[in-house]
Amino acid sequence: MSDSIVIIPTYNEKENIENIIRAIFDLEKDFHILVIDDGSPDGTAAIVHNLIRNEYADRLFIEERKGKLGLGTAYIHGFKWALAHSYEYIFEMDADFSHNPNDLPRLYAACAVEGFDVSIGSRYCAGVNVVNWPMGRVLMSYFASKYVQIVTGMNIHDTTAGFVCYRRKVLESMDLDRIKFKGYAFQIEMKYTALALGFKINEVSVIFVNRQLGTSKMSSRIFGEAFFGVINLRWRKLTGKIKPKSKNYLRQ
Repeated sequence: MSDSIVIIPTYNEKENIENIIRAIFDLEKDFHILVIDDGSPDGTAAIVHNLIRNEYADRLFIEERKGKLGLGTAYIHGFKWALAHSYEYIFEMDADFSHNPNDLPRLYAACAVEGFDVSIGSRYCAGVNVVNWPMGRVLMSYFASKYVQIVTGMNIHDTTAGFVCYRRKVLESMDLDRIKFKGYAFQIEMKYTALALGFKINEVSVIFVNRQLGTSKMSSRIFGEAFFGVINLRWRKLTGKIKPKSKNYLRQ
């Protein structure tokens, strides 16, 4: 039984899903994978089921949902599943190779060896490490993170990063049903909540590569949610609405 599981949300990722699964399973460190598929009409789920049936019954899992319900709700679904199945280290990762599977052991080591509670695969903690993005999108993403830093006071360079490792105690301490955002603001909210609860976060420098296959799910609506969402987060912190799931919760 592995102590680590990688959660990969999917919608129409048939070009990438088998390759990313095999790349993770080729690593020396033993990771399990949970795919959360939102009813992909392109057959993504069927590819995963075939891999489970023929090769990876004890390491690969899938949860299927009906319709596109949002990135945030996919991860919340995955977090609850992972906690119920006793994993200690729970990862967020994209299916499209924008996150390099070879960086997973580095994120794991930051938590399991160095003692951090959350580790972030950061595009911006050592300059701007983004490949094949249009300059406009690079600037938008970079300055969005700077904006979030200013409004929230978080000392995190890549606040919207979606390549993350959580220790289970972080997720156990959160009331996951109160995480309200679905897009980029979800990533900000998770980090902000972890910091508000007193957990230690570390950024691990990674190179982010724009997807080569498939279609991006990015939209202006997602950026809009993030822009206004951070103000809401700051207000919730100031009014004491971000708090541990249980009054009896104590960090170990």
